[in-house]
Amino acid sequence: MAKKPVELGEAELAVMRVLWDDGPLTVRDVMKRLHDRGRMVAYTTVLTFLTRLEQKNVVASDKRDTAYVYRARISRQSVSASRIRSLVDQLYDGAAAPMLLQLIENEKFSPGEIAQLRKLIDDLDTKPN
Repeated sequence: MAKKPVELGEAELAVMRVLWDDGPLTVRDVMKRLHDRGRMVAYTTVLTFLTRLEQKNVVASDKRDTAYVYRARISRQSVSASRIRSLVDQLYDGAAAPMLLQLIENEKFSPGEIAQLRKLIDDLDTKPN
């Protein structure tokens, strides 16, 4: 049975991005990083988000000195893979190729990204069935 994707809202994802980029952090540190990124949220709001994320088992906390320090328990890659799989299932009936083709047709890619795509395609061509 496939693992159920973790449901994260936009604000929760913003908190997770801070923890992935800069964690482990205290509530105050997360709040400051969010402010630096243009999200003006109150300390209590950040604490609420971190508490919810901990209840969802995607964040863990440890008591250090007088403050709790929060860290991500799941990787950005696992959340990304889960959300992409869910999107493919919902919009493309489980077929990834149409989504990939749409991305390639409608998005701009750097020369480095194009080289990566070519390498991935070449690797698929040479991979035994």
